[in-house]
Formats: sequence, C-alpha cells, structure tokens
Amino acid sequence: MSDTLSINIKIDNRIYPLVVSRKDEARYREAAKKLNEVLSAFKTNYPDKDIQDIFAMSAFQFVYASMVVKENAGNASLVGEIKNIIDDIDDYLVSR
Repeated sequence: MSDTLSINIKIDNRIYPLVVSRKDEARYREAAKKLNEVLSAFKTNYPDKDIQDIFAMSAFQFVYASMVVKENAGNASLVGEIKNIIDDIDDYLVSR
C-alpha cells in the first residue's frame, strides 16, 4: 500500500488536487476547513473587500498565529531550562 494519497481540497469553492501522506490526510482536510471558516468570516465582516484582500487578510492571520505558537514553544523551552538551572542551584545549596 502506498504511503501517499491523492485528495481534493476545496478552498473557497475551488478544488485543489494534492498528493499527501496518508497519515497527514486528516490534518490537510482540517486545515482546509479552518481556512474556509476564516475566509467566510472575513467575507462577512468585510463585504466591500475583494477576494484577494480576503485571502491576504486570512494568510496574515494564520502567519501571525503561527508566530505566536512558535514564540510560546520557545518560551516553554526557556522555562524548562530555567527550571533545570534552579533545580541545579537548589541541589548545590542543599548539598552544602
């Protein structure tokens, strides 16, 4: 059985054929669903904007959210490192 799968993703009533890993199929479909939800919300909130503006605003929202997630992941790593340093200091002070 092949590890890839041909699927069609519908974004704003257009079909986009993709070849994806079988294990990632659900993630691709969920991403398309979320994108369509954001597009729909922007269309409702900004009915005077053309579709290029709607897509640009949607892309910007997703990139911004991705940056926040990456920064928070970096902070979690930093917090872990700080905790390790504090534990090392505690161990040192207790052993004295």
